[in-house]
Amino acid sequence: MRSYESREMYLENILILTKTQPDLHAIDIAMHMGYTKPSISRAMSRLKQEGLINIDELDHISLTESGRAIAEKIYERHTILSAMLEMLGVDKATADEDACRMEHAMSDVTFEAIKRHMAQYSK
Repeated sequence: MRSYESREMYLENILILTKTQPDLHAIDIAMHMGYTKPSISRAMSRLKQEGLINIDELDHISLTESGRAIAEKIYERHTILSAMLEMLGVDKATADEDACRMEHAMSDVTFEAIKRHMAQYSK
């Protein structure tokens, strides 16, 4: 996985987790993603250095404005691509896995075309 894909995956997972867990810690991310706490701690340190997350004095993790923008973009891609694959007859688990791989690789132009098509098809 390329480093930007990894970064996007962490940000997307932080976004997902903060919807139900406002006081998010590195251990919560580690458990959710199935990674070790040291791996998550290194990744969180990089994301903080890049200005994509904040870590407060209680070690709560939150997205910065720029981190949230990236996370929401990837999350939108994931949900639309997963829905499209399910509409094509792919089972939910496979659609989620494939959407996860596809969301990082496609251009904005291609995604916008898929998004327009899905919006039209869903009417």
